[in-house]
Amino acid sequence: NLKREGFKAEVAESGEKGYRLAMDTRQPPSLIVLDLMLPGMSGADLCRRLRREPATEKTPIIILTAKASEADKISGLEIGADDYMTKPFSVKELMARIRAVMRRSAESNTGEAYQDDKLTIQPDEMRVVCCGQDLKLTKKEFSLLTMLVKGPNKVATRQKLLDEVWGYNYYGDGRTLDVHVRRLRQKLGECAGSIETVTGIGYRFVPNK
Repeated sequence: NLKREGFKAEVAESGEKGYRLAMDTRQPPSLIVLDLMLPGMSGADLCRRLRREPATEKTPIIILTAKASEADKISGLEIGADDYMTKPFSVKELMARIRAVMRRSAESNTGEAYQDDKLTIQPDEMRVVCCGQDLKLTKKEFSLLTMLVKGPNKVATRQKLLDEVWGYNYYGDGRTLDVHVRRLRQKLGECAGSIETVTGIGYRFVPNK
C-alpha cells in the first residue's frame, strides 16, 4: 500500500532488524510505522531506544497495534510516539496520518526564531534551549511548542492545536494532545511554566521573564 502511494518502504520483521534499518545513516527513515507486538525486542522497547539515539530522536513514529485501551494509547505516546493507530484500520486513514505527520515534520523546520529571558527556539536547526541547556524534543513536540509560541499570551483551543499540529481532522483520542503537552512540559524543565492550561478551552504560551 505504501509503495502504491509513492513511498519507498523498508520492512523489518523484528525489533532488532528495525533498529538496524533505522540506524542506516546512508538512508535514514523519514518516518517509522511501528507495531508493538514484535518478536525479540518489543515495539515499545524499540521506540524508547530510537528516542535515545541522536540519529532518530526526532524521527516521526506512528505506532500501529491491536492494543486499543486508553491506557495503552497514553503509554505509547509517553514512550515517544507521534501518533497511535489501532487495528483494524483503513488504509486511507493510515495514509492520511502518514502524510500529515511527514508534512508537519517538514514544516517544523521552517519559521521565525524565538527568544525570551529563558527560552530560545531556532526552527531552521530544530533547536530548543532553556536556560542554556539544549532540549531533546521530538518533531511533534517541537511543532506543538512552535505553534503555541506563534501566539504568545493568546489561548490556542484544543481543536486548533490538533488541526494545526496533527494536520488533519484528527481521528484519534483528544488525550493525545494532553499527553504531548505533559511530555513537553517535562522536557522544558525550568521553562515548563510558560505553557499554561486554560481549563475547558486549550493552552496558552506565556513568555518567560
